Amino acid sequence: MALSSGSRLGPYEILEPLGAGGMGEVYRARDTRLDRTVAVKVLPAELAADPQLKARFEREARAISALAHPNICTLHDIGEEDGQTFLVMEHLVGQTLAERLEKGALPLEQALGIATQIADALSAAHKQGIIHRDLKPANVMLTKTGARLLDFGLARLTGHGELPAVESLTSAPTKPAPLTGQGTILGTLPYMAPEQVEGKPADAHTDIWALGTILYEMLSGERAFQASSPVSLVGAILEREPAPLKERQPLTPPSLERLVRRCLAKDPDDRWDTAHDVAAQLREITQAGQDVETRLRARGTPRWMIPALVAALLLGAFAGWRWRGSGGPTSETLVVRS
Repeated sequence: MALSSGSRLGPYEILEPLGAGGMGEVYRARDTRLDRTVAVKVLPAELAADPQLKARFEREARAISALAHPNICTLHDIGEEDGQTFLVMEHLVGQTLAERLEKGALPLEQALGIATQIADALSAAHKQGIIHRDLKPANVMLTKTGARLLDFGLARLTGHGELPAVESLTSAPTKPAPLTGQGTILGTLPYMAPEQVEGKPADAHTDIWALGTILYEMLSGERAFQASSPVSLVGAILEREPAPLKERQPLTPPSLERLVRRCLAKDPDDRWDTAHDVAAQLREITQAGQDVETRLRARGTPRWMIPALVAALLLGAFAGWRWRGSGGPTSETLVVRS
């Protein structure tokens, strides 16, 4: 049941609805004690109806609230009012990555920056034993201070039971019908790893797959896996490889193509070991581009030419270009990692 403006959940005064999804309704609200704006997510009633689910949810929420990272939306509080269980989160101003992607692909430098911040956030969560399990563009908020990872509503706390507290809740927008007799699919299908669509337990490699799909979409402007029906989409995720990025974005550096391919390996053991490793690789690629750009600026290259030249150099087209301080040949060879 939707909450009206002016209604209260404990000390939180509801101001307006922000949206609704598979795991509840979200409202902008005011914390009357601290006089600050927050986001309140009201969870499905089924959660409060089962004491075991509720207890496990509260334990997992406490773990998530301990995450303190500049690229993760802070969870302030959990509560219950008139049988309604709710989360109180930091209120962020900006647009989701999904909204930005409606305009098409992102510039290479911007895509690398966002992907690095997401990888950093995942690394911090994974180190605390927390798996997101529903990483997608709609759960990444782009703010003035950088990308922020949202909504651990489907998160799993490793070491505290194989499935999260919300596992048994039904949710058509984010949870298709079960595909196995033992597990239930949880997540958003176009960004789900093969093990998820098969109903197997998720781990850090599952989040790394989702990061790969997001990076692919940021670079190409298209989803890595597309199909005309959910069943066909499952088949694509399990059996097909996405089109090479260079076919959709010819200036994609080979090193970045390889990084994305490894994120999207069908076998979790063939993916990057950790999100920290992904972040480190993304930083190397970014640094290579920045080094090239610095040299181009020092040489007096017109600003409008720099993005294309940087991309070309990262592709190795001019790996033998030689430089002198103000421009001109010298014995120093520009080496670009690819």
